Amino acid sequence: MKKYALLLIIAFIYQHQAIAQQDPMFTKYMFNPLNYNPAYAGSAGALDLVVLHRHQWWGIQGAPMTQNFTIHSPIRNKNIGIGLNASFDQVAVSRQFNVYGSFAYKIGFGAAAKNGHMNDGGGFISIGLQGGVSNWTADWTQLNIEDPNDPSFIANDRPNLWLPNFGTGIYVHTRTWYVGFAAPMLIDNALRKRQTNEDPNLPIAHQYRHYYLTGGGIIKLGQVKLRPSILIKNVGLFVERNNISKDLIGAPTEFDIDLALLFNDFFWIGTSFRSSFEVFGGSSSYDSVDFWLSFRLKNGLRIGAAYDFTLTQLQGPAQGSYEIMLGYDLIRLVDKVEHVRYF
Repeated sequence: MKKYALLLIIAFIYQHQAIAQQDPMFTKYMFNPLNYNPAYAGSAGALDLVVLHRHQWWGIQGAPMTQNFTIHSPIRNKNIGIGLNASFDQVAVSRQFNVYGSFAYKIGFGAAAKNGHMNDGGGFISIGLQGGVSNWTADWTQLNIEDPNDPSFIANDRPNLWLPNFGTGIYVHTRTWYVGFAAPMLIDNALRKRQTNEDPNLPIAHQYRHYYLTGGGIIKLGQVKLRPSILIKNVGLFVERNNISKDLIGAPTEFDIDLALLFNDFFWIGTSFRSSFEVFGGSSSYDSVDFWLSFRLKNGLRIGAAYDFTLTQLQGPAQGSYEIMLGYDLIRLVDKVEHVRYF
């Protein structure tokens, strides 16, 4: 085996333990909801840019690495938000590039302002749609294949697929709490064609549908604010079935529980716990304990970093995982945002 043999095993664990990790995951998900929910477009009340870099299992050559860029903004004096989400994800010899445009429409409730901005006591229900394309590539020639007749590899040793897709989501928020649900990619695109001599009872790889449920709030404690939040990630709405044999091919449901403190509306510090559980039997699997911090400057600039301490045996050969975040609110381009944004 070449050096990537172990990495494929790691990628397999990564894909099945972390919600079939086809969609990139981030510890600082609460600062970049547009990555998984198109309904968030425009909810920041400003032209918002975020760049995130994540290195999973730092120290292992070829381990998962992801870059993500989002930009979104409300339309002046309209209950409409638009956005763009682009990401690049690589695991060993496979790579995936995604680019999606988002459109969201907001409906105010309570004391929400008619011009699209929020007052105390009110909020918005935002419904979003996104559409775009993924490019998935791999180079199987870098591997020593144990079975030269394996249909997953013999048909095309350098697959290069363009996979159009679309998704939707809903996001409800006020100044003090939020909840959202989204399925950013609804089409289960196949990642290869089935061979004529292949066992029809065996499932083939797909771009499986992912679901995201999130929520959180802010509790004011004088000059300090406490913000609990949770993100639940699932593949196939608990379970998928093979269209041929009808066998169950689900993956564990994963959750991130986060608790953060904001000091003087300037400095964030937080910790989170990531784990997974089997809906239909099985046991939970502890993934990591995470620590992060972020600075929010008055000019709209945000800088942050996160470190994940892995709770599996991968913490031995790896040194955990890390993220770096850079964000910026161009508040001068829209009506001035006078309140501090907590999510």
